[in-house]
Amino acid sequence: MTGIWVCRSPALPVEDLMTQLLIRLFIRRPDQAQDPDVRTAYGNLAGAVGMVCNLLLCVGKLTVGTLFGSIAIMADALNNLSDASSNVVSLIGFRLAARAPDAEHPYGHARYEYLAGLVVSVTILGIGFSLLKESVVKVFHPTPVAFSWLSVGVLAASILVKLWMSGFNRTIGRTIGSETLMATAADSRNDVLTTGAVLISTVVCSLTGWARLDGIMGVAVAAFILWSGWGLVMDTLSPLLGESPSPELVEHIEQTVMGYPGVLGMHDLMVHDYGPGRRFASVHAEIDHRIDPLIAHEILDEIERQAKKDLHVDLVIHYDPIVTDDPEVCAVRTRVLSILHAIDPRLSFHDFRMVSGPHHVNVIFDMVIPPEYADRTEQLRKQVEAQLQDGKKTYHLVVTFDTAAFNALSTEAGE
Repeated sequence: MTGIWVCRSPALPVEDLMTQLLIRLFIRRPDQAQDPDVRTAYGNLAGAVGMVCNLLLCVGKLTVGTLFGSIAIMADALNNLSDASSNVVSLIGFRLAARAPDAEHPYGHARYEYLAGLVVSVTILGIGFSLLKESVVKVFHPTPVAFSWLSVGVLAASILVKLWMSGFNRTIGRTIGSETLMATAADSRNDVLTTGAVLISTVVCSLTGWARLDGIMGVAVAAFILWSGWGLVMDTLSPLLGESPSPELVEHIEQTVMGYPGVLGMHDLMVHDYGPGRRFASVHAEIDHRIDPLIAHEILDEIERQAKKDLHVDLVIHYDPIVTDDPEVCAVRTRVLSILHAIDPRLSFHDFRMVSGPHHVNVIFDMVIPPEYADRTEQLRKQVEAQLQDGKKTYHLVVTFDTAAFNALSTEAGE
């Protein structure tokens, strides 16, 4: 990534200028966002700025809401308090995630950032339930809400601050590739909508005298917080449980591996995510068996180095020599491919080889199958074996069925 110094237009908007100023003041080497120390600095800056802004907004709204008896404004204040607590947890998460690998955690501590996001999400849910309870009481037992231009001013200022915070977190989140900060940006954008609803409630209550609207708006804000918190819980749980790699990453790995002369194919790609910036992957690369093994391994070593440099992925490549100059092997491989595609175009295979015996020829390969074939693999093997016979030789299929590879291929295709 080239950093965030390139101007999108001759004159940057005010919010972009403020973001750039903060980055210039607090980030060293901002264009090296993939460096762990720089990434941590970005995360610390985002957390600190968010915490200060949210605490100021919380104090302002809580004061105004208490003075003028508005449950909706107080609910919005507590929403900002939850955001501030989220910033604290994010700060702690970034610091813990930056710790170097040790004997107990050889793959690093980067998943602390995911855990921090989960804690934030659960906290948001708890505050949402508390606000919902208070707002429901206000709906059934409404009290008059005193109007003040101070209330309007505080809420309008909050909307402007949250709009800037959304852009600020989105810029840094994209720069360092942080899902936590992208979620924070979305949360700030959502706060603009909830605060706007509270502002409308304050004005309408003063004009119509319908005090119950304040409680109704409080319920709406609480419901929105609950909905947003649940979405964040799902987003943070996914990488902790182990999600499929992004189609973009799979495509980049394939382009890197297949871009080298001598590599004829690749399969069995597995990607393990141990947190932002800590990705490990393994893949099998097919190379003509006639190439000197020392040269083949040098090619694979170079691919691994390029993946580390360009993709920031620790890639381990398994060397699979394949026969390309045996007419019989090539002919049988072509027939097997034709049979599989006739049965189901989604079927494919790799690691193909043949071993001749006194009574039959073993045809050995891994077949990549969709999940729905998992309970009828033997039936599928026999079907292919029967269609492969040509009356001259007896072919016996020795097949290893692979659904994980099919899932990787589906990810690559964007399914």
